[in-house]
Amino acid sequence: MGNGVVIRLLGAVAALFALSIAPPAAAATSGPPSAPKLPARAAILTVPATGQRLYGLNADKELPIASATKLMTALQVLEHASLTDVFTDPNWHPAPDDSQIGLIEGERMSVRDLMIAMLVPSADDAAEDLAFNVGRGSVARFIAMMNQGARAVGLGHTHYSTPIGLDTPGNYSSAADLVKLAAYLLARYPFFAHVVGLSHAVLTTGYHRRYVVSRNYLVSEVPWIHGVKTGHTSKAGYVLVADGSRNGMTLMSAVLGTPSEAARDQSTVALLDWGFQNFRLTRPVAAGAVLARPTVNGYTDRHASVIAARTVSWVVPRGLQLRVALHVPLQLSGPLKRHTRVGSATVFEGTRPVGRVQLVLARALPGLSPFVAAARFITRPSTLVVLVVLVMAGVALTLRQRLRRRVRSGTA
Repeated sequence: MGNGVVIRLLGAVAALFALSIAPPAAAATSGPPSAPKLPARAAILTVPATGQRLYGLNADKELPIASATKLMTALQVLEHASLTDVFTDPNWHPAPDDSQIGLIEGERMSVRDLMIAMLVPSADDAAEDLAFNVGRGSVARFIAMMNQGARAVGLGHTHYSTPIGLDTPGNYSSAADLVKLAAYLLARYPFFAHVVGLSHAVLTTGYHRRYVVSRNYLVSEVPWIHGVKTGHTSKAGYVLVADGSRNGMTLMSAVLGTPSEAARDQSTVALLDWGFQNFRLTRPVAAGAVLARPTVNGYTDRHASVIAARTVSWVVPRGLQLRVALHVPLQLSGPLKRHTRVGSATVFEGTRPVGRVQLVLARALPGLSPFVAAARFITRPSTLVVLVVLVMAGVALTLRQRLRRRVRSGTA
């Protein structure tokens, strides 16, 4: 086999392997400073957009959650009723110390106003009204819907026995489940996201107008905190699920079992602030960015543009750099359509992969032109051998014919 054939074969083999391009691993860092010590039975800090858990204290422990229960009550109402529906209040009598807006038996109020009453001042009578009516006259049926909803969202440490959050056996959740549920609601229901960020509201349906004030004081006191739900009972202590945004990054926290409202709010602010101070949002891969330009088979002056199909976002401790490994063929052959998948990019935090995205063609890749295809066929080693054999055979045939003519001429 000639050297030219060997070189072509080696080139073809090399094109079959993926090209891995990755900058050197980032130098080890000491990581963010320790999180503040919280006077809480459980707590968590997460990044809703990426699902990262930045901090956890007994985050999966099953605990009473008080009125944070109403997050699931809200989800069931949003999934099974219209905000324009009007419900009639059932014959339910809250305890004197329950949070309430003073609904009277038979009073008719819109679902919109009942939801605001349940989520802003955390009114128990509004929650009971919603549960009774969405449950078609049965609070027990509504509670079954709540538990089915918990399974559907993937809450593995949650069970409900009340739509309100009173201290009843079998009503519990975890810090991790609470932020997961809150993030689910915020991402899917703009009405919910709007309401839990209100510092006050006016209810216009019912027997008379009512002015209500949020029990989540942080939405009016801290500009970058936007919600979402408070809770308090003697067994649960003080509970708060909160979300905040700074510098383009949103974090979500939950604190359970704090001893006072002040401790609840201080713990929430301290935990969120620690997250914003010590972590940053990065986008190591941006959708549409050209990440590779492999050669195009058959062309000496053409390269394909390979781009990321989507953006990869990840939150890292400040000072830590991510690295990206590209897996792209050295050479591509057309024809290929625009956005054909031709490789992948993997994002690493140290040695741990944290994201992966498909790489696609920015533009369609044409096949070989007839001229180039013919030229490549002619210059193939096997084709050249055949041509040489044919030429030699032709020459031999010509010489033989000339010899025969000379012999015949001499004889004649």
